[in-house]
Amino acid sequence: MIPTRSARTLRPLLAALALGGTVAGCARKAPPPPPAVPVTVAPVERRDVPYTVDATGTVEPIQRVAVESQVTGILQHIAFKEGDEVQKDQVLFEIDPRPYRAALAQAEATLAKDRAQAANAALDEQRYATLAQKEYVTAQQASQTKAQAASLAATVQADEAMVESARLSLQYATIRAPISGRAGSLSMREGNLVKSEGTTLVTINQLRPILVRFAVPSQHLARLQRRPMKDIAVTVQPPGGGDAATGALAFIDNAVDTSTGTLLLKAQFPNTDGTLWPGEYVTVSVRLDVEPNALVVPAVAVTTGQQGSTVFTVDGNNKATTRPVRVLRTQGDLAVIESDLKPGDRVVTDGQLRITPGATVQIRTTAPAAPRAPQEAS
Repeated sequence: MIPTRSARTLRPLLAALALGGTVAGCARKAPPPPPAVPVTVAPVERRDVPYTVDATGTVEPIQRVAVESQVTGILQHIAFKEGDEVQKDQVLFEIDPRPYRAALAQAEATLAKDRAQAANAALDEQRYATLAQKEYVTAQQASQTKAQAASLAATVQADEAMVESARLSLQYATIRAPISGRAGSLSMREGNLVKSEGTTLVTINQLRPILVRFAVPSQHLARLQRRPMKDIAVTVQPPGGGDAATGALAFIDNAVDTSTGTLLLKAQFPNTDGTLWPGEYVTVSVRLDVEPNALVVPAVAVTTGQQGSTVFTVDGNNKATTRPVRVLRTQGDLAVIESDLKPGDRVVTDGQLRITPGATVQIRTTAPAAPRAPQEAS
C-alpha cells in the first residue's frame, strides 16, 4: 500500500522524538553517594584498671555515749552549750554537792569513832590474853575480848567502805565528758531534779575519726580477704557535693546476711574537716584491687542490640565497621572488653545511630582518652 502524505510526514518526526529520548536518557547522571556522617572517635587502649565496688553507706560515729547522772540531786550548773565540741574529762554538769559532802563528813566521823573503839578493843585483847595465861581471868573472858576486837575491826572496814562510797557520790555530783566529741541537745536544764537512773542529760558523738557503714554483695568476699583491711582504700562522696573523703576499710562482718546476700563493712575516715555527719547517706566506692593491662574503650562507644554488644570502628579510609565485643565490666567512663580489637584502633563514641556498616564517616573530632585512674598506693 502506498503511504499517504500524512504518514510520510509523521515518520521522521517519530524517529526524531525517539532519538531525542535516547540521547536524553544517556545524558542523566548516576545519583551522588550519600554524604559522610560526622562522628567522634576515641582510641582503644590497654590500661591498669582498678576494680571497685560502689554502694550506699550511712555515716555513724565511732563512739556514741549517753551521759547520765549516777546520783540524784538538783542540777545547779551546765558548763557547755548544745552542739559544742567537748573534750574528754571536761566538766559538763554540776549537781548540788551539799548532801553528798555532808554524807561524806558523817561517814568519816563514824570511821574515826569506830577506829578508836577498835584500837581500844585490840589493847583489851592483848591484856586479857596475858591475864588468861596467868589464870587471872577465865579463858572465856579472853575469848569474848578477842571476839569484840575482831567485830570492831570488821566495823572499821565497813566504815572505810562507806567513806569511799560517800566520796564517790560527791565526785559523781560533778559530771565530766567520758569522750571527746560533739554534744547534742540537752534534755535537762538548770534547776531540774536529776535522778540517778534512766535520765540521759546529753549524748556525745565522736566525729574524728568517723565510720561509714555499708553493704556489698557477698561475691566480693574473696577479693576483700586478699589484702589487709588497712590497705583497702575506700572513698565516700558526701550528698551535698564537695571533695570526696578517703579512708580505709576497718571492719568486715563475720557472717553474710542470708536474707540479702550481702556483707556488712565499715570504713574509717579521719574527718578532720567535719564533712561527714552521723546519720547521713553517702556514696561509697571500695577499691578492691587493680586489673593490669586491661583492654578498654570509652563506655559510650558500646551499643547493645539483639546481636549482643558491638562497637563501630573506623579504618584508614574512614569506613565504619561493626565489631562484636564482650563487656567484662565498666569502671567509671571505661568499659573493660574482651575482643580482637587492638590498641590504637578507633571506635566511634558519638554518631553511632546515624551510620551503618560500610558507611563513610567524617571524623569531626577525636575524643580524648578517658582520664587514667589513679594508681593504687602500695
